[in-house]
Amino acid sequence: EVYYQPCVDLRSNEITGCEALVRWRHPVRGMISPAEFVPIAEETGLINQLGEWVLMTACKEAVNWPDQIRLAVNVSPIQFRSGTLALKVIAALAASGLSAGRLELEITEAVLIRDDETALAAMHQLRAIGIRIALDDFGTGYSSLSYLKRFPFDKIKIDRCFVTDIADPQGSAGIVEAVVNIAAERSMTTTAEGVETAQQQQLLRELGCSEMQGYLFSAPKPAAQIRELLAGHRQGPAAGAAATRRRKPVAGAA
Repeated sequence: EVYYQPCVDLRSNEITGCEALVRWRHPVRGMISPAEFVPIAEETGLINQLGEWVLMTACKEAVNWPDQIRLAVNVSPIQFRSGTLALKVIAALAASGLSAGRLELEITEAVLIRDDETALAAMHQLRAIGIRIALDDFGTGYSSLSYLKRFPFDKIKIDRCFVTDIADPQGSAGIVEAVVNIAAERSMTTTAEGVETAQQQQLLRELGCSEMQGYLFSAPKPAAQIRELLAGHRQGPAAGAAATRRRKPVAGAA
């Protein structure tokens, strides 16, 4: 199944987009974490088919959302290095009718480590179509600043490990501020992941972070529930937030 988690503008409190997240509901074991089955899919090569299905499914869902809401889809290093990613993206956009400007592909640093030139060519190819590119989980790998100079990212996603302790005296506020400033210097937006408290939200706003994503606003939700949330949010952020608070997070959907 594909679940969707909203991304919220820290200044306006408006939903700016939703990230597509793959879920496996096993008939006996219930919800299985992507941390369990995605690595197996990558090892066996099935990640190409799985990733293509998620991309197609999510694009067909997102075309029904309000026009200003973007769709973010994670792309594995194996997909990125397949040489056919751009063609599959074009096919998904054509089949769904979703405009390229509403699609954002999220990649991790693992995409960039092995073959910089191939990755750079693929990114330019995708951006030429009109796709936005986000660097996901920033700060958890090598986090080379040269990546931000060489590669045409539109967004940096700050990993939740820097958000968790942002309010602590010896926490990560300084690191987050530095990342935000670097991103702003290069005309990139920043999204903080794993935001769970109002204090974290306020500190991120003060540090100049662009957007937030996390359980404070909404857990990942199946398509029908995300449509309801987006519809409520169109009536005003307060209505959408109230609809979110009325529901408890889905078990196993973190």
